Amino acid sequence: MSPLYCGEKHEQSSIALIAIIWESPKPVLFNRPPSHKPLNITGDKATPPPKSDTNQPGSHHVLGEPLGRVFEIAVDGSTEDDQSLNMDLDRGAVSARRHHELDETQQGWLLGPPEAKKKDRHVDLGCVLVKRKVLWWAFWASPPPSSSSASPSSSPSPSRTRSTPRRRPTSTPGRYKRRSSSSTPRNNIHRFLDRAGRLPRNNGVPWRGDSGLFDGSKDVKGGLVGGYYDAGDNIKFHFPMAFSMTLLSWSVIEYSDKYKAVGEYDHARELIRWGTDYLLRTFNSSASTINHVYAQVGHAKVNGTEPDDHYCWNRPEDMEYKRPSISVGSAPDLGAEIAAALAAASIVFRDDTAYSEQLVHGATTMFKFASDSIGGDSHAAATYSRGQPEIEPYYNSTSYWDEYMWGAAWMYYATGNATYEGLATDPATPRNAAAFAGVLDLAVFSWDNKLPGAQLLLSRLRMFVSPGYPYEESLRGYHNVTEINMCAYLPRFAAFNFTKGGLALFNHGGGQNLQYVVANSFLAALFADYMEVVGVPGWYCGPHFLNADVLRAFARSQINYILGDNPRKMSYVVGVNKRYPRHVHHRGASTPRNRVKYTCTGGRRWLDSKKADPNVLTGAMVGGPDKDDGFQDVRANHAQAEPTLVGNAALVAALVAVTSSGRGTGAGAVDKNTMFSAVPPMFPTAPPPPPSWKP
Repeated sequence: MSPLYCGEKHEQSSIALIAIIWESPKPVLFNRPPSHKPLNITGDKATPPPKSDTNQPGSHHVLGEPLGRVFEIAVDGSTEDDQSLNMDLDRGAVSARRHHELDETQQGWLLGPPEAKKKDRHVDLGCVLVKRKVLWWAFWASPPPSSSSASPSSSPSPSRTRSTPRRRPTSTPGRYKRRSSSSTPRNNIHRFLDRAGRLPRNNGVPWRGDSGLFDGSKDVKGGLVGGYYDAGDNIKFHFPMAFSMTLLSWSVIEYSDKYKAVGEYDHARELIRWGTDYLLRTFNSSASTINHVYAQVGHAKVNGTEPDDHYCWNRPEDMEYKRPSISVGSAPDLGAEIAAALAAASIVFRDDTAYSEQLVHGATTMFKFASDSIGGDSHAAATYSRGQPEIEPYYNSTSYWDEYMWGAAWMYYATGNATYEGLATDPATPRNAAAFAGVLDLAVFSWDNKLPGAQLLLSRLRMFVSPGYPYEESLRGYHNVTEINMCAYLPRFAAFNFTKGGLALFNHGGGQNLQYVVANSFLAALFADYMEVVGVPGWYCGPHFLNADVLRAFARSQINYILGDNPRKMSYVVGVNKRYPRHVHHRGASTPRNRVKYTCTGGRRWLDSKKADPNVLTGAMVGGPDKDDGFQDVRANHAQAEPTLVGNAALVAALVAVTSSGRGTGAGAVDKNTMFSAVPPMFPTAPPPPPSWKP
C-alpha cells in the first residue's frame, strides 16, 4: 500500500483499508538542561518551584514526583532549542488569534506568560485519512489489557509511585527516516472475536461459537453469561472490561458523526450494549442498595499446576475446568468504574429511554456501593483486588480515588445531579487522588489510572459551560494539570522516553505498551478538539505557546507507528499490511477448529507450535514492541504478542479521534451538546420581556 498525501488522488482496490499521511513531522526533542533541579515553568529564568502545598490548585506547574523524577521545561536560554520550539508555532493560528478576541475566561485558560515576539513558521502537520475498514477491524477484534498465561510481573502497568529514571533518553525520537511501503491485507473478517456467551446468529466467524454458558450459574439467577474474555485467556476481568466500555462510550458521545460517516455507529452501540448488559448482571441492578459485586469469572494461579484459565490452553468453546465467580464486598474502585461505564452508556443510549433509565439506575446503585465502601475514613477502605489472590497478580488496583472522581464526573453528566458535580470537585477529592501532586506516572491514562481522563472530562465542563463558584477552583486545577499532561506527552520535553522509531514509552519500557500509547493518544487528540470547539488556538507549555495541532500530530505519529511506520515496517494490528504478527498469544486464534476437542494440556501443543495462527485475529492490536523497537513474533511472548480488550477499545477511540471522516470544523470537531443532555441550565433563563405598554 502506498501512502496518500493531502490533495492527491489515488486509486485503490476495495481491499485497501487505510490511507495514512506520513507527512506530519515529529516534534523535535527538547533536551533538559544539565541541572536536574526542578524548574518553575512559568518564569523567564530557571528558578526553583514555589514552596507552596503541591496539593493546592494553581501550584502544580512542575510535573514529577516530589522526591523523584520531575517534568522539567528548560527556560534558561538554550538559544538553538528555543528557536526550534518557536518554529512550531502555527502562523495561521496566531493570525486567527489576532482577529478573534478571546473572552476573559478563555484568556485565563492559556496558562502562561504574555505573548512575546517569536520567530514563527507555519508548520504543515499533514492529515490522516482512516477509511472505515480499519475501524471495522478494530471493532471486530476483541482484545483486552494485561497478562495472561505467564508471570504477572512481566507485564506491569505504570505504578502510582514508581520513579522514572533521572537519565536523559538514550535515543532521540524522530531519527528514523520514514519510507513508503505497500501492503495488501489478505482478508477482512468484519467480525467481533472475543465475545463470551451465546453468540448471535449473524456472528459470522466460523471458528467461534457459544461458550461460557454456565458461568455463574450457581451464584447468580440467570448466571454471569456474556461479556468479553480478557485477552489471550478465557477469564472475564470486570475491572478492565468496565473501563473498556466507558472508553468506547466516551468516544461515541464525542464523535458520533464520525462513527456514522464510517458506518460504524450502530455497530459501536451494539458492542457497548453487549458489555453493559453483562455488567448489569454482576450485581443486583434492580435494587437501590447492594453489599457485593462480582469482580471476575474464571481464575488462574501463578505457576499453578491444576487446570484453570492459564494452565490450560483451550478454545473458550472447549473449556471444561472450573470457572469460579469471585465476588467482593468492598470495591470503591471497581464499583465506581462500573458506575462510570453504565452512566456513560446511558448517554449513548439516550434515544432508548427505557434502557437508558435502566443504566442510570444501575449506575446510581453501584456508585452508592462504591461510596459506602469508602465509608467515613477516606484511607481505610480496601481496593477491590486487595487480598484477592485470583485478582491481585493480574489487575491489581493501586488506588480508588481516581475511579471515584472519574465515576462522579460520569454520574453528573448522566443524571445532571449537582451532588455528583460537588463530589468530583470537592477539594478533598483531588487531594486524596493526588491529582495536583505532580507525579509523572499519574499523567498516564490506563485501566488502573483514570486521573488524566477524569481531569480532561471535567475540563470539558469548564471549557464548554464554565459553571463558576463553587466548582471553579477544582475545575481550574484539573484544566491546568490537563495542559501539563499534554506537554509531558510531547517528546520535545523528554518527560517520557521514546524509542528511536518514535514510540512513546509510557510504561517505561514494560510489556503491553501499546495500550497506553493509544489511550493517551486519544486524550491528546480529544483535548485538541476541545480547544478548537471553544475557539482557543493552543496552550502554553511553560513560556512556549503551542498550537493545538501539535497534539494531533503527536497522536497521528503514534497511530502511524502502530500501523507500520516504524523501523521494522511491521503493523502491530493483525491483518493490516503485509507484515503483522502471525503467532498471536490467543487460545482461539492458535487452536484449529478441526472438530477435535483438546484436553487441558493437550491444547498446549498449539501454544508451542511455530505454525502461523490458523484463525487470523483480524483487527487485534497486540502488546507491541520493546524499548528498542524490537518485536519477537512468538506465541509464548505474551508481553508483546497478546491482544487486550482495553488496548482495542483505546485503539478504536484513538482512530476515530484522528480520522478526518465525518469531521466538522470548529464546533463540529466534537459533539458539544450530547454530553450535557441531562445537565440542567447552569443559570436561570431570562424572564420573558414585559408586555408592550399600552396607554
